[in-house]
Amino acid sequence: MAHTEPDIAELFAPLPPAKASRVVLSEARQVLAHIRQPVDAELWGSDMIGALSRHAAVGDRDAVMAELAVSLVPAAERDATPEALALLRILAAIGSPELQAAAAKAAERVTRQGVADQDWAALIGSPVVGRCWHYSDVGGRQESLTVSFGYGPAEHALSVLIDHGRGGKIRDAWVDDAEGLLDKTWLTAETDPLIVFEEIQPADARARLARAVAARTAPCCTPGSATSPRTRRAPRANRPPTPRPGSSAPRV
Repeated sequence: MAHTEPDIAELFAPLPPAKASRVVLSEARQVLAHIRQPVDAELWGSDMIGALSRHAAVGDRDAVMAELAVSLVPAAERDATPEALALLRILAAIGSPELQAAAAKAAERVTRQGVADQDWAALIGSPVVGRCWHYSDVGGRQESLTVSFGYGPAEHALSVLIDHGRGGKIRDAWVDDAEGLLDKTWLTAETDPLIVFEEIQPADARARLARAVAARTAPCCTPGSATSPRTRRAPRANRPPTPRPGSSAPRV
């Protein structure tokens, strides 16, 4: 993503969701015009919702999205700019069912006013899942799980570092380009007898991810801490290699 964005957590975390609409729309005007790929739109939206939910208890996060459905969605509809429409498309793709429904209906009303969608709007939220794999140390203490996915010709990979020493909780998560990543990971595992590598089916990967998400974040990475996992795109230039379990995952 070409646009250099400030840290979203610093922008949104101090704000209660009901009072965040003005700041979110301002940030959307600065950022969303520069986004060219649906995955970058999803990551921006995920960071925004995560920041607004940062201090909410696990059971209160649905309440945060319900509040966004009645505060941010109407504000974006009133704004009725291309960036506001893009924001609604993002919320309709990644929000809770209530937020998705409200945002999708508002987006359609905005388009009927003649506001044009971004090129990625038709693709957001509907990736095609590709090859999946995981690897771990021989003791099974940590596991790196990767799911490749694509929007048309653009292929990406979501990697999650799972800490089985702390109940199978997510320690970190990041997004990278998928091209060559499987081969690089396999070659790394082949040359290290302490790494166990296996290609797995998407259904297996989904089940593993579901268990890790259900376990929530590890105690060392509690929500609101500086080390709380954030799903971010790895930089296009000078990307770090995929981490060996037990090491720190790449951060941006």
